[in-house]
Amino acid sequence: MHITLVAGARPNFMKVSPIINEIKKRQSQGIDVQYSLVHTGQHYDKLMSGLFFEELNIPQPDVNLAVGSGTQAEQTGAIMIAFEQYLTTHPTDLVIVVGDVTSTMACAIVTKKLGIKLAHVEAGIRSFDLSMPEEINRMVTDSITDYFFITSDYAQNNLQKAGIPNERIFFVGNVMIDCLLANLHKLQRPSIFEEYNLQAKKYIILTLHRPGNVDNTENLLRILQAIDNNAQGHTIVFPIHPRTEQRLANVQYSFKNIQFTKPLGYLEFIYCIQNSLAVITDSGGITEETTVLGVPCMTMRDNTERPETCTIGTNELIGTNPDNLVPALQTLFNGKWKQGSIPPLWDGKAAERIMDVIVPM
Repeated sequence: MHITLVAGARPNFMKVSPIINEIKKRQSQGIDVQYSLVHTGQHYDKLMSGLFFEELNIPQPDVNLAVGSGTQAEQTGAIMIAFEQYLTTHPTDLVIVVGDVTSTMACAIVTKKLGIKLAHVEAGIRSFDLSMPEEINRMVTDSITDYFFITSDYAQNNLQKAGIPNERIFFVGNVMIDCLLANLHKLQRPSIFEEYNLQAKKYIILTLHRPGNVDNTENLLRILQAIDNNAQGHTIVFPIHPRTEQRLANVQYSFKNIQFTKPLGYLEFIYCIQNSLAVITDSGGITEETTVLGVPCMTMRDNTERPETCTIGTNELIGTNPDNLVPALQTLFNGKWKQGSIPPLWDGKAAERIMDVIVPM
């Protein structure tokens, strides 16, 4: 059997890494399974993609489609054209797409139009917010998928309501957590600890990249000012996403507590999260990591496709209004943040369960 794995953006690399390792394990046991790794090039900056291959010990891709940046339509079209050309000259039995980025949807469409079986890892999650490009990517991908690998009961309920038969839905756990647990022993302390004199549990990590938070510069500055004014002297470490940095390029600003840094590699970033007092973010994947690490998390969104991080984990949705940060930070500093636990099957064995379905031992 031949499997083609697709990765295009930073979150994808953490998700394909455990699957590749599990394929290699089965190869070593004499099971006839081969794979190719296709990097679409949706993220092309070294800190946003290239470094991950080194840190997570992922083999270099068999091909980099190098689609680069562009509008949603331009990027989707470029990925589809390039991936179709690849698949027509590199036959495969199954394509595995992960997550919800543009590459996921674009490659899923090409796969099915060529009559190839499709598996979606992290299927069924929904925010029901069609202003999010990721939500559209999820819905389109799940409308044509053959194998649905899910992270939670919530995802299963969404798929059942959409009419997906139970025999095509597989509750396997979370490959993002597979990657996290496999790399905890390799975490790297970044130089910013000395540069900013950071001390464990005395600083807060901030990440922002969603259009609703960062595309309007005035709104972005309001968010940053609210965080800065209510930090109570705690350093706010802000590894700034290129998209966000671009919005601030021609703006005058000054903050007393926020320290801007370049994007960090995976091993450094998880080290920072693990040792932080809390995380403020608008990312979905980070809320999964903070849940497993037991770190308080404030999500600056009005909805989430990962509600288990709130109902079970350490995450709280506080909305996009910067004023909501004030009581949330007060709860944190008063030591009254909720204690979370870890969702079922987030145990580091999701990739093993996926391969048990695709290529049984």
